Amino acid sequence: MGFLRFEVRVRQCPKLGVKRDRVAVLLSESREVMNVRQASQYLGISPDTLYRYITEGEIPAFKLGNRWKLRKTILDRWMERKMSQVVAKRR
Repeated sequence: MGFLRFEVRVRQCPKLGVKRDRVAVLLSESREVMNVRQASQYLGISPDTLYRYITEGEIPAFKLGNRWKLRKTILDRWMERKMSQVVAKRR
């Protein structure tokens, strides 16, 4: 994932300690559809583990041509379900 850079005009912002006219701002690029490499980095797992989860039906994904694609919103929901399952097992 990359970063988007843009400049914002600011007259004065005491909270940020900014007194310049322009401030460079970096925002992380949020991709809705990711490839396996991007998704594995996002989830913090290896691409091999992600491929295994996909083929076992553990993580929802789809093929576009011959490449697996994963939607970020679906991965977020999947992680939420996994976290709530872990919390439920601890009780």
